[in-house]
Amino acid sequence: MIPAHLRVRLGEEAGGVFYLHGDDEHGKDAAARALARAHLEEATADFNHEVLRGREVTPQLLASTLATPPMMAPWRVVVLKETQALAGSPRLRSVVLEAAASPPPGLALILLCTPPERTRARFYRDLESRCRAVRFEVPRGQELHGWLIGEAQGAFGRSLSEGAARALARAFGSNLPALHHELEKLSTLAGEEGGITTEHVRQAGTAIVEQDRWAWLDLVAERRWPEALRGLGILIGHGESGVGLVIGLATHLLRLGAVATGGSAALGAALPGNQKWLVRKYERQARGWTPAGIERALIGLLRVERLLKASGAPDRLLLEHWLLGLDSAAEAA
Repeated sequence: MIPAHLRVRLGEEAGGVFYLHGDDEHGKDAAARALARAHLEEATADFNHEVLRGREVTPQLLASTLATPPMMAPWRVVVLKETQALAGSPRLRSVVLEAAASPPPGLALILLCTPPERTRARFYRDLESRCRAVRFEVPRGQELHGWLIGEAQGAFGRSLSEGAARALARAFGSNLPALHHELEKLSTLAGEEGGITTEHVRQAGTAIVEQDRWAWLDLVAERRWPEALRGLGILIGHGESGVGLVIGLATHLLRLGAVATGGSAALGAALPGNQKWLVRKYERQARGWTPAGIERALIGLLRVERLLKASGAPDRLLLEHWLLGLDSAAEAA
């Protein structure tokens, strides 16, 4: 009954209290709709689906709503938005926590909550421990690329190239509703062609940068030194900092090292959920490296980082010197 993409985190059992929390409003709303559809029957959905808002609800209304049994169906779904608004009311907190501890028969209560940043309030800890909880965080960086690839496949049945994902992430940032809308538009544009490519993104009017940092990291990992040297100048010209590029390079090389020493399974176990799709790429790139070569590259990066902070030399010059050193070592080998 529970949608497949939530089943791993929530289990198979229907009903009870679901606590969907975090700063990803788009993800929480989509999960709440999926859970509601999974519990409701079409013929009786209008009688058994209610949406409340935490800033408007009273203790009496909330208690009465949660106690109302389903009508002519197995389940009644109550969605409570803005659950964080209950934190200041002991009576409202009590109603929700009692329902979480002992859910009324036939109730599926879906709590949508955006806790204050760095909060230490017990209310949120209690909700997470007593409910079936899933945290939704806005993806960023490579996790956003993974989210885009997954959203294109899950929502529209389309493959999305990595280049297209990077272009969309750069253009729209972590605005997930806007990205979903753009994927919908691109899916229509792709028509019978199947997957969504960078060219489709360009045709839709999104500006494609000449070089982005993720594609540049791939150039380095694939040991395409002349292209990496050209791309470095473009990145620095776009405002990328040497320190930021060193951090990105170090992360990328460490992941290649994980593959080179422990295999793809070791890297897969270490990557966050929205980055698992990268395993195959890192596995392919790692074939061009030895563990000793990765170690030398990382030691060189450490030297670059120290010089960036202490020498006053231009960022581009120091990173070019590092790249040329890798190129020379490859030729010597």
